[in-house]
Amino acid sequence: METRSFERGTPPPVDAYDAVFVFGGSMHPDQDELFPWLSEEADWLRSLLERPQPTLGVCLGSELLAQAAGATVTRLAVPEIGWSEVELTEAGRGDPVLSALPERFVALQWHSYAHELPDGAVALADNAASLQAFRLDETCWGVQFHPEVTEPQLGRWIGDESDPPPDRDRLRAETRERIGAWNELGRRLCRSFLAAAERLRSG
Repeated sequence: METRSFERGTPPPVDAYDAVFVFGGSMHPDQDELFPWLSEEADWLRSLLERPQPTLGVCLGSELLAQAAGATVTRLAVPEIGWSEVELTEAGRGDPVLSALPERFVALQWHSYAHELPDGAVALADNAASLQAFRLDETCWGVQFHPEVTEPQLGRWIGDESDPPPDRDRLRAETRERIGAWNELGRRLCRSFLAAAERLRSG
């Protein structure tokens, strides 16, 4: 079941889902005045964390989950857009979801905000720009990078005049070189999360 908060408002009750993916968009986590549905989604995410429910947040989804768990979210001095290296922490290398990825990998980034580690959470990956992944309560994961992005999607992002990357031509060239391997890592991460969710639900 797919729910678009910006179209339908608050999603169905938490127990309507076996597992949840929380994605994002061009909005930012502190823009409630521009996007009133963000506050409704934040309330829903807090109820999700209270249950708890197997959940994976991506980029804005990770920021919103961290915020719902009480972590501070702030704007980066310089947006992280493009391909950059990410490294798993020791906990990440042993994590049931993030361990599907190599210890070091080049990831597609597109975010202007970053978040602190929520209380009780474990840092799973980072880089020079920000915390890149965390796990909370053994059931909730967040990643700041974009394992879900495809080349056509990224092409639309690159061409968006409202949020242009620093160097469009370079990013297009790097994407042609890296996107195939990156999509395979994204599939590995997704399969790993779904396997973990199935174990959690059956346990």
